[in-house]
Amino acid sequence: MTQLEPQPTAASARNIDLKLEVIIISVSDVDRAKTFYANLGWRLDADFSFDNGFRVVQFTPPGSACSIQFGANVTSAAPGSAVMYQVVSDIDAANDELIARGVQVSPVFHAAVPGAQFRMDEAGRLSGPAPDHTSYGSYAIFLDPDGNRWILQEVTTRLPGRIDRAGTTFSSVDDLASALRRAEAAHGEHEKRTGQRDANWPDWYAAFMVAEQAGTELPQ
Repeated sequence: MTQLEPQPTAASARNIDLKLEVIIISVSDVDRAKTFYANLGWRLDADFSFDNGFRVVQFTPPGSACSIQFGANVTSAAPGSAVMYQVVSDIDAANDELIARGVQVSPVFHAAVPGAQFRMDEAGRLSGPAPDHTSYGSYAIFLDPDGNRWILQEVTTRLPGRIDRAGTTFSSVDDLASALRRAEAAHGEHEKRTGQRDANWPDWYAAFMVAEQAGTELPQ
């Protein structure tokens, strides 16, 4: 029998928004996990219990459009089996905040070999952030009480095509402030090259920040 290729339908031909809303993780002690994620400063969205033993707890990290859920009778996955990425604009600041909240987090590192961030041991890691804080290159890792693994990754400039160029957004005041500082530093180099003060710096800043987030060529 010849397998037919699926034919596009009117619905699949459209660009339908499919927003990732929630990731389910498995925990062995719901209340212990709830306390842990609350102590991270994450927003508690829900804690619903039902007579049949079903319970669902939802948290959302600051600046995130995606939440996590855990609870009782939510998933058959083994507790601690989840591996997740969180993107930050300043890996050192994120690491410091986690430590201040009492979280056991790894020192900031970058990978000597591809995939070192996924290893359970420290093989293939080099201490400190990636040279020049290269986007996508710096990591830190922490675990929740069950061992669910959170990988922090520093991203300042997205690869081309990763961001809708029509919609430049910042998830927090800190992210916007970091982008402004990078624009200020780059603009200082721009003025050194031109040898004169740029009175039109607001437009230059705006062009830099939009291009940086869209992963396109930066102004010089």
